[in-house]
Amino acid sequence: MVAIMPPLKIVVVEDHDALRIVTVDMLQQNDYEAVGISCAEDLDEMCSELADIFIIDLNLPDEDGISLTKRIKKVSPHVGIIMATARDKLEDKILGYQSGADIYLPKPIYPAELLAAISALSRRIELEKIKHSLVLEHASLLLKSREGNTIRLNNTEATILLALARAKQQQLEYWQLIDVLNCVEPISKSNLEVKIYRLRQKLIEIGEDKNAIRSIRKQGYQLCIPLISN
Repeated sequence: MVAIMPPLKIVVVEDHDALRIVTVDMLQQNDYEAVGISCAEDLDEMCSELADIFIIDLNLPDEDGISLTKRIKKVSPHVGIIMATARDKLEDKILGYQSGADIYLPKPIYPAELLAAISALSRRIELEKIKHSLVLEHASLLLKSREGNTIRLNNTEATILLALARAKQQQLEYWQLIDVLNCVEPISKSNLEVKIYRLRQKLIEIGEDKNAIRSIRKQGYQLCIPLISN
């Protein structure tokens, strides 16, 4: 069994521009897929289920870090949360952990300490991702959902899933998917849209969310759940 697990995806939620940029750069230099946002509102524009770890400042300009953490954990309970904040009182730490934080780090935070915290969290996250992944069996083309339901795919559908799972941020543009699928059968953009629709219907049939494959307007598609192939 091969787990198609790209580098951990980390979202840094920090309203201090310089600190956010430095943190994201440091994470990228250490082979993580990291992006930075300045407030909770920006999160609503992202496919947040793809994030593995959030590094969240508590003093945000709109929704504070405590409220944001609760909201994230309600939707994605297996996501890792590192709270990074200047609040270092005991009651603040307790509130942070009660809200869903896995690790609470008072600022200033040394890069080595943050990397160690991420490494510790990643071991748990990788195990959780394997337990909560789609499973595609190559030989039979059977796809098993996270609830254990199965459905048979055709070669084109299996190729689409594998291509998206292996892509950076599990995202491909239309032309990239068409290039991949041309190795299986000739295909146009309109054909691709039909095949994505049918694949989504199969995913729904085995209990997955209708947004398991997300449309990116005028660009392409993004797989929003992990996949294991064997």
